[in-house]
Amino acid sequence: MPRPPHYRPSVTAMPGAVYSPFADRMRDHPGPLYPLHVGDTWLEPAEGMRMQDIASEDHPGLHQYCDTRGLPELVDALVERARGRSGLPWERESVLVSAGATAGLGCALGAVASPGDEVLILAPFWPLIRGIVQATGASPVEVPFYDRVASAEDAVAAVRARASANTVALYVSSPSNPTGRVLPGAWLEALAELARSEDWWLISDEVYEDFVYAEDHVPLAPMAPERTLSAHSFSKAYGMAGNRVGYLVGPAPWIDQAQKLGTHSFYNAPVPSQVAALRALEGGAEWQRAAREQYRSVGAGCASLLGVRPPDGSTFLFVDVESALDGRGLDGLLEDCFEAGVLVAPGSSSGSDYPHWVRVCYTVMPPEPTLEGVGHLARLLGR
Repeated sequence: MPRPPHYRPSVTAMPGAVYSPFADRMRDHPGPLYPLHVGDTWLEPAEGMRMQDIASEDHPGLHQYCDTRGLPELVDALVERARGRSGLPWERESVLVSAGATAGLGCALGAVASPGDEVLILAPFWPLIRGIVQATGASPVEVPFYDRVASAEDAVAAVRARASANTVALYVSSPSNPTGRVLPGAWLEALAELARSEDWWLISDEVYEDFVYAEDHVPLAPMAPERTLSAHSFSKAYGMAGNRVGYLVGPAPWIDQAQKLGTHSFYNAPVPSQVAALRALEGGAEWQRAAREQYRSVGAGCASLLGVRPPDGSTFLFVDVESALDGRGLDGLLEDCFEAGVLVAPGSSSGSDYPHWVRVCYTVMPPEPTLEGVGHLARLLGR
């Protein structure tokens, strides 16, 4: 070990930017840009749920701290939501409002993963989860999965192949960022039974649960409620990414430990954002319905242009581009894309086994420019 002062090796190993190597060059690009590398939405929240709609005179304490678990009225609403969606008898102690699902997942993993432990991550994965595991001092272990598995038996075999005596948790994302896959209930049941037999924790990332197009979303918690912690987000569900509000639902003892970490990091999620989140729960159903239909249509159109299967859910496509690479590899293709104004995320951000893939978000711009940008990408790929 180097003499202090020094930086923690697990932190220095993290990439500083995961979505595009061209972010610092965007401002000087001479033509139109299609930032398909960003996982966001162009849609504003519904009327009544935006920051300008929330007045301090209507909400005493709007600019003060609140309970570190979350605004009581929001927590109560989330308990009812979680009960209705899972069929489980969750209580207030089962819920923690966090500063986005990102912070919530950091607290969830920080509560159960220690240096020397290993966390299995189904790949390709949301780019930030690898670094979140590294931040705990544990080791992320990638499980090539969404493009390799065809049955519940395959799913269990794929996970077993990467497990070890040091495994403490399994991270599952459905609907998947970046693949757009929605895992069948039978696969989830098989993974839950495996986790129970091995005494692992289960981390279920369900932030895209409201954007499922082909089948119904199946929550993981009912299959192993004693060991499953589910992450949810208002960022995706209601177009509130900048508000930084998410929440965790799980066994009360686990939530208690995660809340300690939340208290010592973000303390409480932004109070005005929590008010907006409560309004979204109360009146955002129509916004969500319209957004889901638009996303479904645009996602299918982009998939058609790229010659891949339409997404089952989420807001992403994950595309194998190996056939379009020359001697410069993916870096060369990304450079060509940037010259054409198209930014996509490199597949390696979502897993070490995916150096010839790219992630495309089809909701960051309105439909017309999105399809235009994906059309440029398709032509660069020869499709």
